[in-house]
Amino acid sequence: MSIDLPTTSLPPIAERAAAPAVCPLPDPALGLTWRPMTTDDVPALTALLTRIETADAVPYRTSEPEVGEKFDGDWKDVERNTLLGLDADGVPRAWAEVDQPPGDTRVVRAFADGGVDPEWRRRGVGAAVVAWSHARARQVLAASGKDLPARIASYVPDQVVDAARLLTRAGMTPVRYYAEMRRPLDAPLPEVAVPAGVRVVPWAPEHDEGARLAHNAAFSDHWGSEPRTPEQWAHGRSMFAPTWSLVALDEADQVVGYQLSGRYEADWEVNGYTAGYTELLGVVREWRGRGLASALLAATMAAYRADGMQFAELGVDTANRTGAHRLYTALGYEVFDSSTMFTVEL
Repeated sequence: MSIDLPTTSLPPIAERAAAPAVCPLPDPALGLTWRPMTTDDVPALTALLTRIETADAVPYRTSEPEVGEKFDGDWKDVERNTLLGLDADGVPRAWAEVDQPPGDTRVVRAFADGGVDPEWRRRGVGAAVVAWSHARARQVLAASGKDLPARIASYVPDQVVDAARLLTRAGMTPVRYYAEMRRPLDAPLPEVAVPAGVRVVPWAPEHDEGARLAHNAAFSDHWGSEPRTPEQWAHGRSMFAPTWSLVALDEADQVVGYQLSGRYEADWEVNGYTAGYTELLGVVREWRGRGLASALLAATMAAYRADGMQFAELGVDTANRTGAHRLYTALGYEVFDSSTMFTVEL
């Protein structure tokens, strides 16, 4: 199926991206040897991420299955879009990756991610990783052929102030703010009726494509959201919890709302409690304002509690135009962590 891209009066993306002809590796004088990541690196890369996340005091730990997903996806060019810095003993001390989602139709985006081992910080490694990431992101955007507004984006936990300073020095600007929220499940759960004309049923494979289409429709008016291709939609499900996930069907059995959950057991020991996590929640525009999102969350909380979970968690864009932040607060969720998106707009 072809996708009609919106016309713009912008100069061609190849011009705006100002991509370098060559993306040089960081200086060997930094003490690390650089090469692309491979699937063989998953255990060592997971250990590196654990060291980074522990030092940064973030309330999560990236598990080995999640790291393995970095290599999944036919659209990914792991050979050219990832970087691993190894010390003299072959231990990974820094990493980077650039990802350009294939479904982008309004803004073509390149997400730059990476990190540096706490023992190797303040040596210039972080700046070198960011420089490589931005050079490669510009190359990827230029090669996309999509003459759309373009963006290089990175997310930073708000407690990691050094990373925020590093991105600011690299020319990035904070543009969006996100909150992680949680609700205790030992408190009385909200009683929210499902609106007439809709039934809420457990997620099942036969509903998944309908949920994808509903998601693309529901988020078409959300800042920073782009349509997801079927492969993107199915990607990143190593922590997916189907028994905690729900869809809402109208009288024609079309998906008009959905709630997809994750089970992040690696986080439980760090935080000192068990939790179910709402990965995605959405309601198509025609069904907004009728309490369907609240009903989905109420049913989700009940499912979490039935499985012995102590908290329900989710993340939200604090400037979400549908008022999601207010909805979650009204249901008893409270902020416990936050992050910021930094971008270069092209």
